[in-house]
Amino acid sequence: MLVVVSDTHAREESRLQGRTAEAVREAELVIHAGDFYREPVLDAFQSTTAALRAVYGNNDDAAIRDRVPEVRTVEYAGVRFAVTHRHRSGDTGLVMLGRGRDADAVICGHSHRPRFDDSGGLPILNPGSHAQPRGNRPAHAELRPVDDGAGDGLDGRLVTPDGEEFETFRIGAESRE
Repeated sequence: MLVVVSDTHAREESRLQGRTAEAVREAELVIHAGDFYREPVLDAFQSTTAALRAVYGNNDDAAIRDRVPEVRTVEYAGVRFAVTHRHRSGDTGLVMLGRGRDADAVICGHSHRPRFDDSGGLPILNPGSHAQPRGNRPAHAELRPVDDGAGDGLDGRLVTPDGEEFETFRIGAESRE
C-alpha cells in the first residue's frame, strides 16, 4: 500500500493518530507532500515508516530543505507520480509539471483540502492534512494496486484519521502509453 500525507505543521512529532498512524506503519511506501515544519517531524516520519519519499513545503525549515527536494518523481506499482508541495500556477502548473516528468498523476499539498481531481488532463491528488485541516476534513490517501487483472493502476481512497472513507478513485498508467 502507498500512503500519502501532507501539511503536518508540527515542531517535534508526526501527529499521526488512528487510521492515519496505522496506514503509515503498514505502508510499503509513504509520500509526504511537504510542510513537515521542523526537522524533528521529518525524523519522526522516517522512523515510523519503512520507506519515505518527501518534498519540502513553503513552511519547512532550512534543515528539511537540505534533506529533501522541492519536486521529485516517485513510482509505485507501475504508476509514476510527480510530487511537489504547490505550484504558483495552480492546477495548470501542476499538470504541466506532471507532463514534464512523464507522470501519470500529480501529488501536491498546501491547501489542506483533501481532493482528487481528474478533470484537467492529468489526475491531481491532494491528501489534505491529517494534523491541521484548517476547516477542512482531516485526511490522508491510501492507494493499492488494482486487483482486476486489467494492468497497471491504483485504487485509491481518501480517509480520515477516524477511519472514515469519504472518496474513492482510480489512477491508471495509461498517460505514458
